Amino acid sequence: MMHVAIGSDHRGIAVAQAIDQQLRADGHTPILLGDTSGAPSDYPDVAWRVAQLIVSKKAERGVLICGTGIGMAIAANKVAGIRAALALDELSAQLSRSHNDANVLCLSADLLGQTLVKRIVDAWMRTGYDGGRHSRRLAKITRIELGQDPKG
Repeated sequence: MMHVAIGSDHRGIAVAQAIDQQLRADGHTPILLGDTSGAPSDYPDVAWRVAQLIVSKKAERGVLICGTGIGMAIAANKVAGIRAALALDELSAQLSRSHNDANVLCLSADLLGQTLVKRIVDAWMRTGYDGGRHSRRLAKITRIELGQDPKG
């Protein structure tokens, strides 16, 4: 089972809390971050906190939720070592793991219903990384993070 950091801005609080319960029920250890008061909050602050838990190895994966999920993905991907993917369906969640080894799942609080969010999280959590030909591409992403030409 995994430690999973969960963060949201004010628009994603209810979704984050539902995911926290879902992961607990599945035997994982969620780490719920962010203000749950409903007061407006800035998604880059939460994305950074979740990303830091992953790069410091205090969590194996993370889930970020904002209105669309787009802002969270952009912010989280600025942190070296983070591969955040926006998923709007089960297939994109599976492929983000199997092909891209995504360690952060970004979700929309406004565009996805509760049942679909649950299915996306289930698919993402149970899918492993395929490796193989995808490893070459991930190495190129790492070179980009280091400011190098991906072709090496």
